[in-house]
Amino acid sequence: AVKLPLIVGFWRARPVDPAAEDAPPRRTWPEQLPTDPHEAPTQSEAVSRRGALIAVGASAGAILLGTAGQTIAPLAPLAVLSPRRPGIGPQGLPINRTAAEAGVAQSARAEDWMLEVAGARSRIRLTRDDLAALPQTTADLPIACVEGWSQTATWTGVRLHDLMDLAGGTTGTGLRITSLQVRGAFSRTAMPQVYVEDPLTLVALRLHGDELDIDHGYPARIIAPGRPGVMQTKWLSSIEVLP
Repeated sequence: AVKLPLIVGFWRARPVDPAAEDAPPRRTWPEQLPTDPHEAPTQSEAVSRRGALIAVGASAGAILLGTAGQTIAPLAPLAVLSPRRPGIGPQGLPINRTAAEAGVAQSARAEDWMLEVAGARSRIRLTRDDLAALPQTTADLPIACVEGWSQTATWTGVRLHDLMDLAGGTTGTGLRITSLQVRGAFSRTAMPQVYVEDPLTLVALRLHGDELDIDHGYPARIIAPGRPGVMQTKWLSSIEVLP
């Protein structure tokens, strides 16, 4: 933007033969070619290099202060430019899709809900009470959304690796994870084996010590270190090994 007048002036200017007797002297910094080739700017009208750097630096600093609060708690009151305000949402955690928007408001609360887990050697079905009766792991993990925000939360649930062991283990090719949601590009995702083996990858049942809110994936959801938020599948329906 700073250099646009110079660029426009250059391309609008008529070509001049520098060998001609009436050719004007060549311009040197800090003079700039004018927007109107017949009227040259004065020295005071030119934007200095120092002024441009100060303007860019100040703008970058303002943007940093306006967004960094989504991950740096002391700066949260200044996060006016963040896509989601930190701490705002069910259970103090932002969301980008509600259960109603995903079309799971009824199916996620169904009394006959069961999670189907298909391992390398067997297939099992577990109710939410069955999952809650298994050994539980608690971990502080972030949701890092593709919208550009992130926030760390405390999750509790069953380690995915332990759950797959109950179903006969894995084949090392990863997993296919399916959601109850009927709309959306990420209703089914593939999880590489490296996430399956991570001891902090959970089938989460609780958030901040409380039962998952339906907008955060009740009755169960995936939470894994380093996975984009859209792939932290909510409202689980099934988990199966990839062929």
